Amino acid sequence: MLMLALEGRLEDWTVDLDRLAATADFVAGVVRERYPRLDVPVHSRWRHFVFGGRDLWNEIVLQAKWESTEAAARSAFDLVITSVLLDAGAGGGWRYHDRATGLVAARSEGLALASLRWFESGGLANNPTDLFRVDAAALRRVDSQAIQNAFQAHEANPLLGLEGRAALLNRLGAVMESRPDLFAVSDSPRPGGLFDALRARAANGRLPAATILETLLEALGPIWQGRPSLGGVPLGDCWPHPALVAQSPEDGYAPLHKLSQWLTYSLLEPLENAGISVSNVHELTGLAEYRNGGLFVDMGVLNPRERAALSTTYAVKDPFVVGWRALTVALLDRLAPLVGTRLGLTPELFPLPCVLEGGTWAAGRLIAHKTRADGGPPFHVLSDGTVF
Repeated sequence: MLMLALEGRLEDWTVDLDRLAATADFVAGVVRERYPRLDVPVHSRWRHFVFGGRDLWNEIVLQAKWESTEAAARSAFDLVITSVLLDAGAGGGWRYHDRATGLVAARSEGLALASLRWFESGGLANNPTDLFRVDAAALRRVDSQAIQNAFQAHEANPLLGLEGRAALLNRLGAVMESRPDLFAVSDSPRPGGLFDALRARAANGRLPAATILETLLEALGPIWQGRPSLGGVPLGDCWPHPALVAQSPEDGYAPLHKLSQWLTYSLLEPLENAGISVSNVHELTGLAEYRNGGLFVDMGVLNPRERAALSTTYAVKDPFVVGWRALTVALLDRLAPLVGTRLGLTPELFPLPCVLEGGTWAAGRLIAHKTRADGGPPFHVLSDGTVF
C-alpha cells in the first residue's frame, strides 16, 4: 500500500516522506518528556491501569493471594483480554468516575479503569463471589444494560457502541465454550485458559510473539461480526482494498488486526511473569489505530487528496479508512528507527512496541489536542464498539 501511495496510485491518499524527519523530532521530544531516563515499557493495556504513579493492577495483585504463579497468570489473562476487547472508541463525551480513588478518566484510560473495576467486583465471574476472574458463562449473559451500568453510561454521559460491546463479549463467551482446547481449565472455560494453551506451545520456556498472535487470531476469529471471510475462514480486522490488485484473492486484503496485536503486546508481561520468555517481538507490526494514524495526518506525512475528505464520516471497511490504516502500519516501520536514532537507542534497546508507548501513541494524542478542540481523530469513523 505504501509503494502504491508513493507511486501516486492511491485514489484517496498521498504520502510526504519529507515530513517524517519533523515527525521523528516531535515523537522523540515526547518520549524524552514522558520517560527522561528512556526506560520506556512495552505498549500494552497494563499502562492504562496506572494513574499518577498509582498502579491499580498491582494493588489487586497484593490483595489477591493466588495459590500459584499459574493462577495469577490466568487471572491477568482474564482481565487483559476482556479489557482490550472493550477498548473500542468511547467517544469524546464519556467519562468514568472511580469512586474508590476519585479519579476521573476518559477514552482508553477510562475504559481500562471501568473494565478493571468491573472485573475486580466479580461482575464478569459466573459466581460473583469469585473475585478476580472472568467466566464464559458470565460473558454470555452480558447485555448492553450491564455495560451501561458498569461503565456509568447514561444520556448525559454517552458511551459509543454499547450493543456492539455486549455482543462481542457474548460471542467471546460462546467461542470459549466451543473451544475447550484453547480456553478450558479445571473448573470452567475462561479467557485465562489461553495461558495454558500458550504455555503448551512454548518450547523450552520460549514462545515466539508470532505464535501468540496466531493463537489469538485462531481463537478470536469467530467473535468478530460483519468482517470479511475467505474460504469460510473469518478474517477479523483484515479488509479488501481496490488498489490491491493481485492474482490470488487473499492478496487483495490488508491485514491489520489492531486489537489482536495490541492484545499480543498486552500478554507479554503476564507470560514473562509466569516464567515464559517471549521472543521475536519485532515480528509484530505497529497498530493501525487513530492515534498513530492521526499523528501522520496531523504532521502532514499522510494527506488526503481532497481536503474535504476529513469532514466526511466513514465506515471501517471504506477504502479511505483501510488505506489510512495500512499506510499507518507501513510508516511506523519507517519512523521507528528515526526516533531511536534521535534518542541514541538501537532497535534492540528501543523496539517498536516501546516506540508506540513512548511514543507515537502519546504524540498522536498530544497533537490531536493541539489541532482539534475535542482531541479526537482527524476524521470521523463510525464505531460499532469493536475496532478502534
